[in-house]
Amino acid sequence: MRSKGKIASWNDDKGYGFITPLAGGKQIFIHVSALSNRNRRPEVNEVVSYSVSKDKQGRPCAANATLAGDKPIKKAPKKSSKTAMLIPVVFLAAIGVSTATGNLSKILLIGYVVLSLVTFVAYAIDKSAAQRGAWRTSEGTLLFLGLAGGWPGALMAQEVLRHKSKKQSFRATFWITVLMNGAALAWLHTDSGRAALTGLLV
Repeated sequence: MRSKGKIASWNDDKGYGFITPLAGGKQIFIHVSALSNRNRRPEVNEVVSYSVSKDKQGRPCAANATLAGDKPIKKAPKKSSKTAMLIPVVFLAAIGVSTATGNLSKILLIGYVVLSLVTFVAYAIDKSAAQRGAWRTSEGTLLFLGLAGGWPGALMAQEVLRHKSKKQSFRATFWITVLMNGAALAWLHTDSGRAALTGLLV
């Protein structure tokens, strides 16, 4: 939803200023990077159209701002990475083959599929909560679901829902959990791993 306001102040040396919303309320911070036409500098009392976003500290600020006569910024729709989407599909297919050849128990295949679905839903719920400003699912819970075997669903959620796909610290930890899960899966393909799994299932 876009709003309109007037430039209340502008510091051209520092490249930022404040907008007074026409509908009333607190002034909104605007940085030069939010302008569709950065070659044109705002002037006090000039009308500006903008979307309300948040900065890294969670403070409200203007985004996709256009001054009178300028055209709005048109962002190209983000496309999911084909490689990232292919990884969980290939992985689950490989687990299916390994199950069919008797190298793994069918319970593991079912577990990966169920946990992937649960994890995808957990990401969807968390994104919805973030948009509504409601209670969030902890990152620890999301990472644990991935570690337990739901990482294929997590990877698909990151690409399809565009959730938790930009935070580098989370992404780094996420891939560590994927490697840990992969190491455990590789161990289950050994004689000792199969024996341990059989012992748990019996």
